[in-house]
Amino acid sequence: FDEALFKQPPPREDCPLCYLPLPVENQSMYQVCCGKTVCAGCTYGSVAASNFNCPFCREPAYEDEGMIERIKLRVAANDAEALHQLGCYYLVGSHGLPEDLNKAIELYFRAMELGSIDARVLLAKGYLEGRGVLGKDKKKAKYHLEIAAMAGNEDARYGLGLLENESGNVNRAMKHWTIAATAGHDPSIAQIKKGFQRGHVIKDDYKKALLAYQAYVEETKSENRDKYAAVVRARELRTKE
Repeated sequence: FDEALFKQPPPREDCPLCYLPLPVENQSMYQVCCGKTVCAGCTYGSVAASNFNCPFCREPAYEDEGMIERIKLRVAANDAEALHQLGCYYLVGSHGLPEDLNKAIELYFRAMELGSIDARVLLAKGYLEGRGVLGKDKKKAKYHLEIAAMAGNEDARYGLGLLENESGNVNRAMKHWTIAATAGHDPSIAQIKKGFQRGHVIKDDYKKALLAYQAYVEETKSENRDKYAAVVRARELRTKE
């Protein structure tokens, strides 16, 4: 099992507009009109040009009620990402929907069964935290994280690293974080740096991971992605003030 678990996962899908690998950590946006996932940079570029339509299919943007109607059509067509997205709306009570944790969990399960890795990761986090009808179950959480990590989800890989580190399995934790870092995962390269500073990672391994991380970040950069990131940082700073 370890051979499959620590095997380099498949590459991330490309953005259908700029053809760069989709970035990690929620920097991509699902479009309810056409079902495409577009990187935040391309979405930002469209909005910056005063075009508020879908950056891919050019469908006009929806208000909350219209968005929910459209996403429910995609849910009826068994669109896994639409189910995952609708679950997220119920989780926080957005777009005019009530906050309903157990409804969100139900949708995540349906999305996972249809192949949504992001929904699987959210369920794993729910098991870790003991949320709603899931209850606390570390074994189930780890199971779902392992499947998601092997499918290429860096957040899942990072979570596995945390679990292994908490159990005292530092070498296994570093293996997980190294794989995630090579796909540009910021928290994972930060953990490897801590490991190096504490003597758990030798200099050559840290350097190799850092170079792979930097190469991936450079490969996935674009002017609009950088501009979007700057807007997010500015918003975060205003929030902290």
